[in-house]
Amino acid sequence: MKRNLLLCFDAFGTLFRIKQPIERQYGDVARRQFGLATDVSDSQLRTAFRTAFKQQSRAHPNYGRWTSGMGATAWWTQVIEETFRPFVETVPPGLAPQLLERFASSEGYTMDERLPRLMRSLKERQSAYGRIVVGVITNSDDRVPGILSSFGLRVSPLRYGKETTVSPSPSTYDIDFHCMSYDAGVEKPDPAIFRAAEELLPRVGGVDADADADAGPAHWDKVYVGDEAPRDVTGAHAAGWNAVLVECEPAGENGNFVVRTLGDLPPQPLGRLFGAPSDAVVVGVDSAASFVEWLLKVEGDSP
Repeated sequence: MKRNLLLCFDAFGTLFRIKQPIERQYGDVARRQFGLATDVSDSQLRTAFRTAFKQQSRAHPNYGRWTSGMGATAWWTQVIEETFRPFVETVPPGLAPQLLERFASSEGYTMDERLPRLMRSLKERQSAYGRIVVGVITNSDDRVPGILSSFGLRVSPLRYGKETTVSPSPSTYDIDFHCMSYDAGVEKPDPAIFRAAEELLPRVGGVDADADADAGPAHWDKVYVGDEAPRDVTGAHAAGWNAVLVECEPAGENGNFVVRTLGDLPPQPLGRLFGAPSDAVVVGVDSAASFVEWLLKVEGDSP
């Protein structure tokens, strides 16, 4: 019987990236739409933003939801206002909503144009696996599903900590669920956020963990794709997952794990690609899209 694949991705830095430096986008909106900070450089805004972000993160971790009940909108509004406060007498009330709207969609970000097509192919084609479930595990607030939808990905409403109804068809969505630190209350590298993602498997369309023992988490190959070794690799390995690292260093020893560069490897079942869990192998790739493209080439082989 074929095994199943649980393939999860980080969001920012892995599935999508900032379109232009954040200070440039902040400055453009402030100058063009509000006539503010016309004599303030992008460098000054960058310094002010980093200071505001760090202070807010220390005072209200995880967007303030679990420590102060603040929530993401109020959290980011305060960051935006504190970024501009050193340069203007009064921050217009419309500035923060305008920037929040920009960074809630593809207006503020960019994505590899191949990715939506590849993700759809991964879910719709026959492969080496009986089932492929694709999720997002990220230290982010609740704007991530909307951002991914704005790029044309079919995103399920299933989120950790939320009661939702999803389609029973396995191929309805490109992204089957989201497990965000904002909802889970823990952040990578804590392995608890990966276990929270595993808890969502029985609620994914087409998976019946009670009726089919092979649908249980222990019978899935679990792979996480991220761009930060300290959070993504460390957290995945601590939870017993395999790890793929975007824009990784060249093959060889790298701290507590061994890097295998995907470009140097022929298509092969993931079980052989990563080896035994004790090997602590990390697969290095140039992008998430490249990994999905490579994965599609191993269809039909036995894991």
